[in-house]
Amino acid sequence: MSLPDVKSPPEVPAKRESAHSLPIDLKGRKILIVDDDRVNLRILAGILRSEGYVLADADSGESALEKFAQFGPDLVLLDVMLPGIDGFETCRRLKKQHGEGSAPVIFITAKNESDDVVEGLGAGGVDYLPKPFKAKEVLARIRSHLQNQLLAEQQKLLVEQLSYANAQKNKFLGMAAHDLRNPLASIRGLAEFLRDGAVGPITTEQKELITVILGASQSMLDLVNDLLDVAVIESGELKLHLGPHDLTGLISRSVSQTNIEAGKKKTTVVFAPTATTVTLVIDEAKIRQVIDNLLSNAVKYSPPGSTITVTVQQDAAHGTCAFSVQDQGPGIALGERDRLFKDFSRLSTQPTGGEKSTGLGLAICRKIIGAHRGTITVENLPIRGCEFRVTLPLFP
Repeated sequence: MSLPDVKSPPEVPAKRESAHSLPIDLKGRKILIVDDDRVNLRILAGILRSEGYVLADADSGESALEKFAQFGPDLVLLDVMLPGIDGFETCRRLKKQHGEGSAPVIFITAKNESDDVVEGLGAGGVDYLPKPFKAKEVLARIRSHLQNQLLAEQQKLLVEQLSYANAQKNKFLGMAAHDLRNPLASIRGLAEFLRDGAVGPITTEQKELITVILGASQSMLDLVNDLLDVAVIESGELKLHLGPHDLTGLISRSVSQTNIEAGKKKTTVVFAPTATTVTLVIDEAKIRQVIDNLLSNAVKYSPPGSTITVTVQQDAAHGTCAFSVQDQGPGIALGERDRLFKDFSRLSTQPTGGEKSTGLGLAICRKIIGAHRGTITVENLPIRGCEFRVTLPLFP
């Protein structure tokens, strides 16, 4: 029996009338009924037409597979007992052929034993309708699954829209940061020329003003560079230039450079590696960026006169290598750990020397380490301070 085909009206968006209900207009949604019993087809068609659904039917599993591809239903009512392949096998083939694009399947069965229900759910069904049909139950179950499907479609569309908006945001950030970086670098460079007396002697008062310009331009340049990093990483365009590099030597160079700045706070960074060399396949520049950031933060949040300790440990049994940075700051408040590695995250802890923070450094570190298939964690130390630990695979 062929059911009359009704033209589907335009899809109507969901309308929220109150905080406790979400009435959704499901008219025009397409339902494929698969049953070899004409009486069942007539009964279901009579129940569903009143709701404005568009209907099609099939009398076997094989014909259902063909009709599904042609009709593109939003829901399938599938009898378990069919000539040829049964309903369970039909459902399995639908799921295999159409994957995520397959409509939800509600089984029609005169049986309601738990084994049959379990087998139907295992085959990919979402529900079942017992015979004889009860109109209110049929409509309620179908309406529930169609509403869930419509909400899932709307959610998918929203995710796509948000992804597009995020991509546009990253593109804008990248363009803006790129255009700002060159003039900021020029301001900083010219200020250094003035400070160093390249264009003539300057007074003490002028030198103080130039120092302020240098500090402000450097802070802005750091922020611009961080924004560029975030834009590149979030756009999926982060490219690692992997090669064998000595992690110990990389950390040693970073420690030496950090100690120059740390000396202004009478703070010392100590690195005593257990091995002369530790060779890993890494992007040297990116891992150096992570090390520099962790050491800079340790100095920034530790009180003057502190000792920052850096260690490296290999774990051959697990195929990993870890380096840690231990500071003597106040540690991380328990309620703030979840925010620590998020973009633009600011914690209650403040730098001890008035240093600036963009709130992006640790977020960038986590993304770089994640791209290396590693992890970065933080733990408070027993007495004071905290330890940042980066774990990387020994082998690519």
